[in-house]
Amino acid sequence: MRGYLVAIFLSAIFLYYVLHCISWGTSVYWARPVEMQPRKRSQPCREKPAFASLLRFHEFHPFLCASDFKKIASLYGGDKFSLPYGIKASEEPFRLALSALQSCDLFDEFDTVPCKKCVVVGNGGVLKNKTLGEKIDSYDVIIRMNNGPVLGHEEDVGRRTTFRLFYPESVFTDSNHRDPNTTAILTAFKPLDLKWLYDLLMGSKIDTKGFWQKPALDLIYKPYQIRILDPFITRTAAYELLHFPKVFPKNQKRKHPTTGIIAITLAFHICHEVHLAGFKYNFSDLKSPLHYYGNSTMSLMNAAIN
Repeated sequence: MRGYLVAIFLSAIFLYYVLHCISWGTSVYWARPVEMQPRKRSQPCREKPAFASLLRFHEFHPFLCASDFKKIASLYGGDKFSLPYGIKASEEPFRLALSALQSCDLFDEFDTVPCKKCVVVGNGGVLKNKTLGEKIDSYDVIIRMNNGPVLGHEEDVGRRTTFRLFYPESVFTDSNHRDPNTTAILTAFKPLDLKWLYDLLMGSKIDTKGFWQKPALDLIYKPYQIRILDPFITRTAAYELLHFPKVFPKNQKRKHPTTGIIAITLAFHICHEVHLAGFKYNFSDLKSPLHYYGNSTMSLMNAAIN
């Protein structure tokens, strides 16, 4: 009888263990909860997107989470590439930066739109005086990049921003541009970018060495708004969309995708329908505006190309 009771007791312990593992989303081992909650699934879309052939993984989550970024990197090959295409040799900077964030969710818990119609808004001068603001604001998801302003240009580019991609040298510093409804996405090109984010969030002194221009010394976004883009998105932009070589010739400087191309690639992974605005430039008229904001003209781009 005593042996029978011991067997029941041990079985109960085992059953509790199994249920505990399941409750944490694991099947063979228990994992401690971490600072950031595990990624949430967005509403599934049952319709096939027009660009499905471009996607290797249809339900890929584009933002890294503190709880499983190494596991995800191993699963999708990110552990085989150094930044900006993977986490190899930068695991610690990624871990620190992610530990300072509060979420890795794609959309908030109130999102109920399963098949999203998205627009990626570039900063091209073609948007100037086109009064597309109301049309742009009608999309489910609006993706912008770098420091292309909305303030003062609402009639041409709209008021809403769902996601804004940035890197340390391109992020807003003027608090007038802060939008509490925007999710700001760090696109890391080097380990220093991750250290920069961590130091800013921790209130540490920023070392500006190693950046191609002075990075922001303050953030207008709160930790709950910030995400870190999985390098898989940048890698897909480089190899699948732009067909960059894996190894560049020694006499040729290595190229990386622009933030605009990365933003389009992100849209392919989270949207059912993707439209573009502001990606056209008038190369035939050097006096035409380079951006929809500011006074720069196409002559500046022409000089950079030549």
